[in-house]
Amino acid sequence: MMNSTEEEYRGCEIMEKDVHVTFLELMYYLLPSPYESQEINHLTLAYFVISGLDILDSLHKVAKDAVVSWVLSFQAHPGAKTDLNDGQFYGFHGSKTSQFPPDENGVLIHNNSHLASTYCAISILKIVGYELSNLDSETIVTSMRNLQQPDGRYGFETWTRAVAFILVQCFIPIHTGGETDLRFVYCAAAICFMLDNWSGMDKEKTKDYILRCQSYDGGFGLVPGAESHGGATYCAMASLRLMGFIEDNILSSCASSSLIDAPLLLDWILQRQGTDGGFQGRPNKSSDTCYAFWIGAVLRILGGFKFVDNKALRGFLLSCQYKYGGFSKFPGEYPDLYHSYYGFTAFSLLEESGLKSLFSELGITENAALAL
Repeated sequence: MMNSTEEEYRGCEIMEKDVHVTFLELMYYLLPSPYESQEINHLTLAYFVISGLDILDSLHKVAKDAVVSWVLSFQAHPGAKTDLNDGQFYGFHGSKTSQFPPDENGVLIHNNSHLASTYCAISILKIVGYELSNLDSETIVTSMRNLQQPDGRYGFETWTRAVAFILVQCFIPIHTGGETDLRFVYCAAAICFMLDNWSGMDKEKTKDYILRCQSYDGGFGLVPGAESHGGATYCAMASLRLMGFIEDNILSSCASSSLIDAPLLLDWILQRQGTDGGFQGRPNKSSDTCYAFWIGAVLRILGGFKFVDNKALRGFLLSCQYKYGGFSKFPGEYPDLYHSYYGFTAFSLLEESGLKSLFSELGITENAALAL
């Protein structure tokens, strides 16, 4: 991102909710040209906008019926029920450019539906109040089993590292290849939780895979043996919580968790808050707006958010707040949708006045997550 001028950040002493609402409204109607390269992630960008407006208590700004119709148009459908076991995943495409029409027999030759875009699609539908029982959820969860790896084999077009053991019971995001790590385990768990249908994954084996990702320092890596990372740690903890393997607020529990080393994890997590008040994703990295959510949400799940220096974190976030709305990754840069969204979630965790409460495990509001 290009650096902004000091003038455009000067005087940001409060969270400018109304300005952020206007920023998201503009994004709702027309994305700026720099996002053209992200067209393949169109549904994810929409998730940031719509969920952001919900957090800012301004969901009335969107046409909910139109949003529902638009999101549903991205779902991939099998030609017949027997196709559900053909190895493909029938979730949601990320954009129109990845959505090819079926052949004359109704068969999707190029099915590019993806776990991440499916998570975003279902989240949006929940946020705008769509009744998920009307969704063809059985197709989603049944075909999602095609993505969970049973024995560690690999053979994906874009996967070249021959470390097969790290793939056991992980998920590939798309049937034609791709990375396999905790990001997609989380997407699968969130999808099953929101649809209230866990038949799409083997929870016990998924749990075992997640536990193998906890590192010696307490954090979690994206795959077993990898460096601990804030985003991966969130994916691990949120997944375990959504699957019901850890209780809420486990730090205050009389009995320590038999699954994870919570005190060691807490120690690693608390070291991520820097002297500038922000959170970093891993040691020796700069503070970054998005980790205020990834790290903050883990602390909320653990019951340790009280250990955060709220004043310092708030100060860092305000230094990344742009005069005309949105948040940047680092102070003094222009905003983007990704960091703006996680800036909003961070302020929700800080219980900012006028913002809705967050359901940390899903990254959306409690009202949306619990259908309140």
